[in-house]
Amino acid sequence: MNPTYIENLTYDEIKVGDKATLVRTLQPSDIQLFAIMSGDVNPAHVDHEYAQSSLFREVIAHGMWGGALISTVLGTQFPGPGTLYVDQSLHFSRPVTLGDTITVTLTCRKKFEHNHHIVFDCQCTNQDGLKVITGSAEVLAPTEKIRRARMTLPEFRLSDRQARYDHLLARTRGLARISMAVVHPCDGESLKGALMARDAGLISPTLVGPEGRLRQLADEIGASLHDCAIIDVPHSHAAAEVAVKMARNFEVEALMKGSLHTDELMEAVIDKEAGLRTHRRISHVFLMDVPTYPRPLLITDAAVNVEPTLEEKVDIVQNAIDLARMIGINEPKVAILAAVEMVNPKMRATLDAAALCKMADRGQITGGLLDGPLAFDNAVSIVAAKTKGIRSAVAGQADILVVPDIESGNMLAKQLEYLADALSAGIVLGARVPIVLTSRADSAESRTASTALAVIMAHAKRK
Repeated sequence: MNPTYIENLTYDEIKVGDKATLVRTLQPSDIQLFAIMSGDVNPAHVDHEYAQSSLFREVIAHGMWGGALISTVLGTQFPGPGTLYVDQSLHFSRPVTLGDTITVTLTCRKKFEHNHHIVFDCQCTNQDGLKVITGSAEVLAPTEKIRRARMTLPEFRLSDRQARYDHLLARTRGLARISMAVVHPCDGESLKGALMARDAGLISPTLVGPEGRLRQLADEIGASLHDCAIIDVPHSHAAAEVAVKMARNFEVEALMKGSLHTDELMEAVIDKEAGLRTHRRISHVFLMDVPTYPRPLLITDAAVNVEPTLEEKVDIVQNAIDLARMIGINEPKVAILAAVEMVNPKMRATLDAAALCKMADRGQITGGLLDGPLAFDNAVSIVAAKTKGIRSAVAGQADILVVPDIESGNMLAKQLEYLADALSAGIVLGARVPIVLTSRADSAESRTASTALAVIMAHAKRK
């Protein structure tokens, strides 16, 4: 097939028994685009949670996605441009699931000289050679040769950032405001994030920082500090100490990092005498809403633990599972990431992954379904997992990604945010109270999304 031109076969050029084929692999975006185009939002196709309890136990393609592939062959190559549909009959034998590779074969069965109609036998088979769709199509074939430049279609990306942001905030619907100390919010984005969370009905904020600077900043960004308590402290170090003390004394239910360095806040949090330690290792989770992934994605730990040991990873995993369950993922699928999917004694990440999975089998980690080691592609792509022959309930549909160290995790989270338009929220787990911990470069929107997580956690702790 010439990639530059599209050219037909005329009625006279096609003989009985001639064939044409087309091969396509079903991607998540195929299902989403077909649903948008057709308006068919049957949960069997677009709702992964519902699909798990359906007949086929996983999301399946719309039946007419395969029918559209038949139309593609007829309209673009066999016979091609100038073809007019007359009749179509299809029988659907089995579902098409994500990652399935479908081969469409059209065979000329009968020709009618008097009206230039052609009847084609149509068959779609999957990668295992099993029939998916069978049937026939009748067309009015072109009688004149047509050769046209192949049109280049525009790129299409599925993304509605505002809808994704609203969806995250909707998780807090019906929950009362919580009290939150905002630590040194002395730049525009950190102050706006706290005030957006206030205006969204999420928090009653206490701003801990230099009062004069905070009021001047509010004037500069055109914001009001109504309904905000202010505790005047001279600098960021004092702000961290005061905010942590407030949380320790149950004066606030959560903390939010402002414009100070992460280390400065976390030093106060982990102080053995005056901090907020519990029996759990403190860890961080990024909750990412990625336009190209069909479910929320939790990444841990990308901000607190530099190079965690196996023992520390147990708490990191358990913290993430507990958070996933709080936001409605009943049995989160946990992918323990490494560079490869095979255990390699020379690669500690693979050994830790294998050990964590066995610890989950023995009940040392509970509430989730673990698998690893898994490379990133196998963790998030069913197509990649099937290509590599990986059979796993986690591969291709992970809810939680456990990274080997802070460097790989931080790079992964930032890449998704800046190159894949992911909406991110960051939260510290394992302390006495949830701590909104975002980068100083993060937007007010990201800070507010993170606050929504803190609200959910605080209410779960109340219960």
